[in-house]
Amino acid sequence: MKNLIFLFLFVASITFSQNKEREFIESNFTNKNELEIKVSDGNYYINFLSTEIIETTFVPKSEERILDSHAVVLNPKDVHIRKKETSDYIIYKSDVIYLKVLKSPFQILYFNKNNELITSEKRGYFKSKHNPLESVKGNFPYEKTEKIEFNLTADEILYGAGARALGMNRRGKRLPLYNRAQYGYQNYAELMNFTIPVVISSKKYMLHFDNPPIGYLDLDSKKDNSLTYETISGRKTYQVIVGDSWEKLIENYTELTGKQPLPPRWALGNFSSRF
Repeated sequence: MKNLIFLFLFVASITFSQNKEREFIESNFTNKNELEIKVSDGNYYINFLSTEIIETTFVPKSEERILDSHAVVLNPKDVHIRKKETSDYIIYKSDVIYLKVLKSPFQILYFNKNNELITSEKRGYFKSKHNPLESVKGNFPYEKTEKIEFNLTADEILYGAGARALGMNRRGKRLPLYNRAQYGYQNYAELMNFTIPVVISSKKYMLHFDNPPIGYLDLDSKKDNSLTYETISGRKTYQVIVGDSWEKLIENYTELTGKQPLPPRWALGNFSSRF
């Protein structure tokens, strides 16, 4: 009972941070079991790619939906889905992960199979002034950028974002998503050749932002318990991935984006000689 009370209070508290201008209008399920939600400033499209991966896309009113992914190779699997809608909320769930949409104030929340809240949209999608990082200031000549903002819990540890010399826990950093080498670094480098728009949480979920343009990952740099993906353009699509273990979590992510094939044995000698 105490856990239920705590969960209710926690959910109630995060709804106050939601985008107050975004209002729920209507929802429907397509013949492909996709959940379509119409809100005052656009449409959400939500579907399961597997029992452990759920994909969410937001399309603002002035834009067309972009269906092609630059990264996802996983063909959507047949997933046993359960749906429920009341006057207050919508539930859309598999056996492992589920989504809850609160209608007023509008809020999207993600839970695991143990009914534990793993993440939720804070303001969700919005546009605002671009504050360029000094390290990539000349590469981002944009006055505004597009953001997708999420809630974090105070004790969450965040990993990911690609190759960087920062230590394992990247929380507190605002990191550029811009592939460039940083030469002559010693024990600190925010850019090391390649970046990945992926965040891994200590709560055993991942957020993969399915969009190739340059941008940033803000991992609570303002100390307000928020995670923000920021970009110059493109899809407003992300996948929430869960797993019972770290191994299963990584396996689900690599199924989503593809696994590099093992080179043939005859090539291994040539590969070694090259270096």
